[in-house]
Amino acid sequence: MYDERTSRRHLLRGVAVTTAAGPLVAGCIGDGGGTNDAATPRGDTEPNDRTFDGWLDGVEGADSLVDRTDASDVRVRVGTEGNGGYFAFAPVVLRVSSGTTVTWEWTGVGSAHNVVAKDGSFRSELTGDEGTTFSHEFDASGVAKYACLPHRSLGMKGVVVVE
Repeated sequence: MYDERTSRRHLLRGVAVTTAAGPLVAGCIGDGGGTNDAATPRGDTEPNDRTFDGWLDGVEGADSLVDRTDASDVRVRVGTEGNGGYFAFAPVVLRVSSGTTVTWEWTGVGSAHNVVAKDGSFRSELTGDEGTTFSHEFDASGVAKYACLPHRSLGMKGVVVVE
C-alpha cells in the first residue's frame, strides 16, 4: 500500500544521505595532492617511480605524476597538506608540453612560501597570501626542479617535466 508520508520520508532521508556523503566521495576521487579544488590541475594521473636524481627522495606525493600535456595553462597549488604540515605542492610531479605556462597559486596556509627553480631560471616572491599567483612559461624540453626555500628541508619540492 502506498503511503505518501513514508515516501516523502524516504526521499528526504535519501537526499540527506546524498548531501552528507557528497564531500566524502569528492575527497576520495581527488588527485592525491591534499585539498581538492578548481586550482588543482586535472589530467591523467599515473604512477611515478623517478626521483629525479634524488630530488624527490622522501617527498610526499612524488609517487604519482599528473599529465597535462593537453593544456596550454596549468595550475599548481602552493601550501597543500603534505610533508608534516601544509608544506607541499599539488601536484608534486607535473608533465606538460613545451610552450605551457604553469601558474602556482597559494592556498594561504602553511606560512609563507615561494617557488624557486633549482637552476635559478625562475623565482617567485615569498608570500603567504591566499590567491597569490606566479607564472612561468616552459618553452624548452627538459626537467625543471623547484622548491619552496624556507621548507625545502621538509620536502616542499616539485618537478615539471616538459616534453
